[in-house]
Amino acid sequence: MPELPEVETVRVGLNQNTLGWQIEGGEVLLARAIAYPEQSENFLAALIGAEFQEWQRRGKYLIANLSDGSKLGVHLRMTGSLLWCDRNTPVGKHTRVRLFVKEILKEKGKSKQNAVPKELRFDDQRTFGKIWWVPPSQTTESIITGLQKLGLEPFDSQFTPEHLQQKLSRSGRPIKTVLLDQEIVAGIGNIYADESLYLSKIHPQQPANSLNFAQIKALHQAIIRALSDGIAKGGTTFSSFQDIAGVKGNYIDTAWVFRRTGQPCRACGSVILRIKLGGRSTHFCSQCQKL
Repeated sequence: MPELPEVETVRVGLNQNTLGWQIEGGEVLLARAIAYPEQSENFLAALIGAEFQEWQRRGKYLIANLSDGSKLGVHLRMTGSLLWCDRNTPVGKHTRVRLFVKEILKEKGKSKQNAVPKELRFDDQRTFGKIWWVPPSQTTESIITGLQKLGLEPFDSQFTPEHLQQKLSRSGRPIKTVLLDQEIVAGIGNIYADESLYLSKIHPQQPANSLNFAQIKALHQAIIRALSDGIAKGGTTFSSFQDIAGVKGNYIDTAWVFRRTGQPCRACGSVILRIKLGGRSTHFCSQCQKL
């Protein structure tokens, strides 16, 4: 599943390419990909004429501000991707939604259309991804209800070691499981939870409320470091993730423990182990991360 670095990579690409482009139509190839409104034809009709103004990210959600005051929300889930391509690019077997756009070039008070037709395409192999249209008259959270319970962003100034300590003190669950809870920290998933715990030398099975403040400070710093490194590498691709140009992320090449089962620890040489926690694969070094 794309996590914060992957979604942030997509957000940056969307802001670099789609702003000022106007939606003039589209095609919904899988109706259940549209979470709101219920009817696909209403979804497309609501978007026609609106221009992309800015893309924002909240946790793993992408939210586009449109020129008419409405918003377009996207959650990629496990295998979703947004692709910016020429309209004549062959449609893939996993394409679920197509938004046809035209660029309005404004020069000296006049407007003209760019001759190259483009589209924003939503591909999703596992079909868990969702797209929402948010009317101007309603709040984003009232339509995309998953936003209501999200915790702080890791790069938020309010996300301090003290804030993290307060959150972790309420749970005796394994710290790895707690880090996956989006109400604790928004945007962390399986990849960067493993990486953060390795960097902070914390065993994934240690109860969250047993961490001392020194460990929490180390974890706080490790979360920011792991996510920053992921963003710098364009995210992680081990399955289907790609940015809007179809380019795969390469963080996996330098990962500390994630997907490195049986390989030597980059610090001590011990074998990286893999266990299941809460149904999720968890990678760690038993020497660097002692329980």
